[in-house]
Amino acid sequence: MEKMVNSKRNILIFDKYDQISDFAVKKWEEISRDAIKSKDFFAVALSGGKTPAGFYEKLSNCRKGFYWNKTHLFLVDEHFVPFDHEESNYQMIKHHLLDSLRIPMENFHSISTQEDTPEKSSENYQKQLKDFFQLKAGEIPTFDLVMLGIGEDGHIASLFPRTSSLRESGPLVVAVSLNRVKNKRISITLPVINNAKNIIFLVSGYDKAQVIKEILEEKNMMLPASRVDPEKGQVFFLMDKKAASLLSSRYV
Repeated sequence: MEKMVNSKRNILIFDKYDQISDFAVKKWEEISRDAIKSKDFFAVALSGGKTPAGFYEKLSNCRKGFYWNKTHLFLVDEHFVPFDHEESNYQMIKHHLLDSLRIPMENFHSISTQEDTPEKSSENYQKQLKDFFQLKAGEIPTFDLVMLGIGEDGHIASLFPRTSSLRESGPLVVAVSLNRVKNKRISITLPVINNAKNIIFLVSGYDKAQVIKEILEEKNMMLPASRVDPEKGQVFFLMDKKAASLLSSRYV
């Protein structure tokens, strides 16, 4: 079921997570096809965590109509841990997606965590973005698609409520270090997210119901997810009925 909140925000509620994955795969194919047709490559930023795992596994089986040699995968954020660590987003995406695909490894732009500090990692990743997108001073990269999850506290990527990283407007990438967060992080910033042509949220479970209500109905701007509002792009909230269980009848 699709509901339009405004001209660029789309709310879709599904019975099961598997249906969310099916829809996301179709949108990926559609967006990538248009991007490759217009500029000969498709640039997408991926999130880690548990929620997208099923989607990545379904996507890993896609061959016909998916031009992986022209697809460039970036990370939305990363934990400042070794690549083989269980909480590494690189490791998660490699396991569920990359290991089953014939995608050139140079097309996967990971966030290096071999540096001495997350600040140095963020500087290096920012340079990657500037070089790939051939940015001039002050320009922001334009991803064709950004895949996001939502934390129970409303955080996106590694941008958390009431933190300075959420307010950054200059850097493309920031280092994040918080007492309430287990690992230090590296994350793209909100201006980069909001410059994307398409943003897809994958949300499931009763534990996300309250924050979804606050984002979509109460419009709580203290929550990072509420600040996702691309000037020119489209936003898709793909969620199961559990995550949508506290929304009013106009949504469900």
